[in-house]
Amino acid sequence: MAGNTFGQVFRVTTWGESHGPALGAVIDGCPPRIPLTPGDLEQELARRRPGVQPHATPRREPDQAEILSGVFEGLTTGTPISLIIYNRDARSRDYDALKEVFRPGHGDFTYQAKYGLRDHRGGGRASARETVARVAAGAVAQKVLDRDHIRVSAYTLELGGVRAQNLDERLIWDNPFFCPDPEAARAMSQRVQEVKAQGDSLGGIVEVRGQGCPPGLGEPVFDKLDAALAQAVMSVGAIKGVEIGAGFAAARMLGSENNDPLIPGGFASNHAGGILAGISNGDDIVIRAAVKPIPSIAIEQETIDLSGQPRTLSIKGRHDISAIPRIVPVIAAMVRLTLVDFLLRQRTIK
Repeated sequence: MAGNTFGQVFRVTTWGESHGPALGAVIDGCPPRIPLTPGDLEQELARRRPGVQPHATPRREPDQAEILSGVFEGLTTGTPISLIIYNRDARSRDYDALKEVFRPGHGDFTYQAKYGLRDHRGGGRASARETVARVAAGAVAQKVLDRDHIRVSAYTLELGGVRAQNLDERLIWDNPFFCPDPEAARAMSQRVQEVKAQGDSLGGIVEVRGQGCPPGLGEPVFDKLDAALAQAVMSVGAIKGVEIGAGFAAARMLGSENNDPLIPGGFASNHAGGILAGISNGDDIVIRAAVKPIPSIAIEQETIDLSGQPRTLSIKGRHDISAIPRIVPVIAAMVRLTLVDFLLRQRTIK
């Protein structure tokens, strides 16, 4: 198993590297007669696109996806959908100094250990650039979810220790941090400028909500919906933790506090995050993901080279200060891919 394919019924295989000619995805299992055009992918790709936010990498990629197969006269045909996004602004020379050394916090050392070689140009397959294919596939998944009025929204809950207090989803896209709290967004901007001046980077928390999911999605025991969602979100490179609903706070609650009472209109609270016994209960699915700081920093760090000799390294080139907010549409895409797969799996038994 090479680990490049996700899903059981709605299956997505991504391919490509950061500095290769292109990246893309092949989607198998998409139902027929779903309206789909390249324009349906543009908005999500634009939110992930580099060179847009003032604190993001200046690498400029148009990130326009081409649909090569699986669509006829604006409708999916039920056959595999192939998507391609060309790299237009890769600067491989920026990574020449990294051929012989391992960058702290990156996958350089582990890829070398696994394969015996690595693509040092931006990290190759381990680069965050790989996620552009996930976002394109996730946009296709959302088109399928639209038929069942299932909506997935994601936003920055916390960045650099600054946490949003007032969550108004209508305001998410009104600021460069994709934060639903304008006051928190302004504080985030100040924090980013402080850390950027120090040559360092920031982490944060992204929250995702799945609204309109019917009860019954998920499989017992080993294929629980929350387990699959955690795996999907953790497959994104910068994620180091996932919680569902109350998450770790549940460990500090009493049972009487954590249980969600059932009332005629549904549930009185949602500490379960929309999932009970691994199966959706019809309430909002709530997920939070911990995003680590970008490991490429200007501050000098200790490392070793290919021969195991000690070296010091200061990372130059074009890098984000934080994976947030560009990671927000990536995490949303992984949730969409998970939900559509479980939705289609449920239809095989009912």
